[in-house]
Amino acid sequence: MIPGAALILLCQLAGEAIAHATGWPLPGPVLGMLFLLVMMLGNDLLADPLPTGSVTGAADGILANLSLLFIPAGVGIVGKLDVLAQYGVGLAVALVASTLIGLAVTALVFAGVARLVGQAGTKADAA
Repeated sequence: MIPGAALILLCQLAGEAIAHATGWPLPGPVLGMLFLLVMMLGNDLLADPLPTGSVTGAADGILANLSLLFIPAGVGIVGKLDVLAQYGVGLAVALVASTLIGLAVTALVFAGVARLVGQAGTKADAA
């Protein structure tokens, strides 16, 4: 588990360093996740240099305690209750509206893809 956790943290560190050095608007952890994805995909091609299950074990340990990672965010919200009181209604409206818009767009994209796949399936069945 320690080698897997070290690999996850090294990928995040590399992502943070590159994001900071280049000034890209992409967050460092996202770059680190991309690095980890490339490593995991390359692991199958390169004679399996990573110990089997090492990253999986570390990721499972992090996910098992994921709720603990929300404590700092909750403390930050409690620390800014004055801002929440001032802009709470606007934040709630924005949250609900963005959720509904996201659901609507997801449903429309799903319906469009289902229609395209259905048409492709019908053509393949006819041939």
